[in-house]
Amino acid sequence: MEIRKSELQNQSIETIYFGGGTPSLLSNEELKLLIDAVYKSYQVVENPEITLEANPDDLSKDRIIQLSKSPINRLSIGIQSFFEDDLKSMNRAHNATEAKECLKEATRHFDNITIDLIYGIPNMSLDKWNQNLQIVFNFGVNHISSYALTVEPKTALDSFIEKGTYPPIDEELALEHFNHLITETEKHGFVQYEISNFGKLDYFSKHNTSYWQGKSYLGIGPSAHSFNNNQRSWNVSNNTKYIKSIQQNELPSTVEMLSKKDRFNEYIMTGLRTIWGVSLKKIEKDFGLDFKEHLLTASKEFINQQLLVVTSSDCDSNCIEKLQATQKGKFLIDGISSSLFLI
Repeated sequence: MEIRKSELQNQSIETIYFGGGTPSLLSNEELKLLIDAVYKSYQVVENPEITLEANPDDLSKDRIIQLSKSPINRLSIGIQSFFEDDLKSMNRAHNATEAKECLKEATRHFDNITIDLIYGIPNMSLDKWNQNLQIVFNFGVNHISSYALTVEPKTALDSFIEKGTYPPIDEELALEHFNHLITETEKHGFVQYEISNFGKLDYFSKHNTSYWQGKSYLGIGPSAHSFNNNQRSWNVSNNTKYIKSIQQNELPSTVEMLSKKDRFNEYIMTGLRTIWGVSLKKIEKDFGLDFKEHLLTASKEFINQQLLVVTSSDCDSNCIEKLQATQKGKFLIDGISSSLFLI
């Protein structure tokens, strides 16, 4: 942070996020050291959102109480499922009891909590998926991030499916779970403000929203990514190489300059995932009329299929037209977005 203090100097830090790896292993003193370094090097807003990622097996009763006395004001907990067989199939370190005990204690000490849930797990009935959701609602959690199960190469799950000891991914099942997720969260006062993120009002993730809205961010640590509108950079993933470079006052990162097409494609990819959609006015202003015309032409087939829609807002003064995903289009949005890219 000291080496990079010249970056973001004209901007205020709105969020601080401890994520990746197991940041919950840090003591309160270590967390304070890092947060103090942010304040020393950058201008920080009055009440920043400060999130810590953790898994249930990291969050004992004592640790939750300790964290509640630290500057951390938001917890992101990787629950995934409240059922033992699901957790075993995903090779999770915690069990179902730990997941519930952790949430029981966390909700006593933190108001702003988000949990991760996985849907589309083979053999997970709709009733079982519904039970997962009802457990979350009963705990009074105000934010849910929920993703379809994906199989990464060379993982235990990949090996089980190849050997035939675990069923393959079923996209129809995932869609059924996704639609149920949308229905149930809406019933309980959640807003689907991004494809995979559901929050009650005042509980949207400020940090993740900044990514989707194209704000600058600074990534500290091995593998961390940074972005400042015109360029993206990522740090070397090897711990030893990272530490040696920092000790020599050098940045161990690779920098990629983003072309206008890159920035356009990224805005399409992130904007269509959110409740705010893609502003046609912004496209014309930031990229030019040619880009806007390309987008409208390329999106016609998806509009005709009722997967995308053009809506208008603020029409009393100055209409802002937005391209957005319909409810039907949300599940397919990654594929739709890539079809709208300029290559």
